[in-house]
Amino acid sequence: MDRFNPSAWAVREKSLTLFFILATLITGTVAFLTNGRAEDPAFSVNAMVVSVYWPGATVAEMAQQVADPLEKRLEEIDWFDRVETKVRPGQVEMLVNFSDATPHGMSEQLFYQVRKRLGDAARELPPGVIGPLFKDDFKDVYFTLYALTATDEQVGNRELVKAAEQLRIALRRVEGVKKVVLLGERKPQIFIDLNLERLAALGITTHQLKQQIAAQVQMTAGGFVETQGPRLHVRIVEQMRDPVAALQQLPISLNGKVWRLGALAHIWRGYEDPPSLIIRSRGKEAVLLGVVMNENADGLKLEKGLRAFEQQYRPLLPAGIHWDLLTNQAEAIHRAVDVFQWKFAIALLVVMLVSFLALGLRAGIVVALAVPLTLAMTFVFMKITGIDFNRISLGALIIALGLLVDDAIIAIEMMIVKMEQGLEKIKAASYAWTLTAAPMLVGTLVTALGFLPIGLAQSRVGEYAGGLFWVTAMALIASWLVAVLL
Repeated sequence: MDRFNPSAWAVREKSLTLFFILATLITGTVAFLTNGRAEDPAFSVNAMVVSVYWPGATVAEMAQQVADPLEKRLEEIDWFDRVETKVRPGQVEMLVNFSDATPHGMSEQLFYQVRKRLGDAARELPPGVIGPLFKDDFKDVYFTLYALTATDEQVGNRELVKAAEQLRIALRRVEGVKKVVLLGERKPQIFIDLNLERLAALGITTHQLKQQIAAQVQMTAGGFVETQGPRLHVRIVEQMRDPVAALQQLPISLNGKVWRLGALAHIWRGYEDPPSLIIRSRGKEAVLLGVVMNENADGLKLEKGLRAFEQQYRPLLPAGIHWDLLTNQAEAIHRAVDVFQWKFAIALLVVMLVSFLALGLRAGIVVALAVPLTLAMTFVFMKITGIDFNRISLGALIIALGLLVDDAIIAIEMMIVKMEQGLEKIKAASYAWTLTAAPMLVGTLVTALGFLPIGLAQSRVGEYAGGLFWVTAMALIASWLVAVLL
């Protein structure tokens, strides 16, 4: 019994072959149009920030009694690389970095180990230490950044934040948006400027007054008090209807007498001073909205949704607020896709010209058809495996463009030679499979194996650039299938 010969079968069953060609081209086109588009592939950041506070402690105390014990615990964690520690009076910030060779997918487990070990170490820290506090959410990349700035001196940070909150709620409803982050909000504070002369005349110390205020503010869950010279800061935790009026009427009982706080100090509303973060756009203080795109979403489609959103909501902004677009990842995606389409068109034109001149019209058409058919199969593979169009996958496709027609040319030339020797089409195709299929497959696999180390690298390099191997390998294997079946 003769073995199954795919090349002979493809020539014999022309209708089925044509059906599979059309089906592949259609599904490939759909996959190309619906697959996700992003500037870069997603990757994890193997680093986290640890913060510890100890009000009133000196730099030496923070370093010896807080930073050193925590650093020793960090050295016990697997894949630990280094820690960068900044010590200030009453504060320690530690940037924990893990090795670049950390296996993909271990970030969450390592972050858990840091929390567990430093959480255990926190029991041995001095009384009054706050923390450790952790921040490890660095994987989100802003697809678009919007800036809100004031064009009227009467508009402050509070009004900008209020307008930004309204836009943030509406932006979350745009298709393809994962979340929207508000940046640049200054925390509100109530300032209490003490009247030192009146306090001295009444025999009241600032320490006594601070204790009275702190006890009552904390008791009502209104916030907490900080001291800086003759001024107290009250950070608001809950939204009071009128915190300034409430503090002015706050009773102060000292030395057997009761006073209203408003009689002992000037109370007014403002923002944290100095601010922990100031963002400026075009020389003016700004509030930013960072739009994060869903994984595997189409960046070009999201751009259209954001443009429609801007046209709808820009006229609704309050007077005195300017809305500006700072960054737009869609521009980079447009450039990358345009470069690939331009190179694809050039490659197809060169292949057609060379094939027509060397092989003739009919054979040249068959070879030229191999390029879009191979890419269509590759696009379907990318869609199924969740590989987006980004600078890595598109780069892999551009690399593969120069290799996609080699197998098809070999198979077509073999058929032409055998037909010139007098064999009919089916037998010529059978010889092409028998004599060239195995050597072409070996050559295809050897070429693909050249990119294998990147695809199997268990590190951030493999996580970021691993698609280079998978896309190139699939494109080369697809070119072999097209060559033996077309």
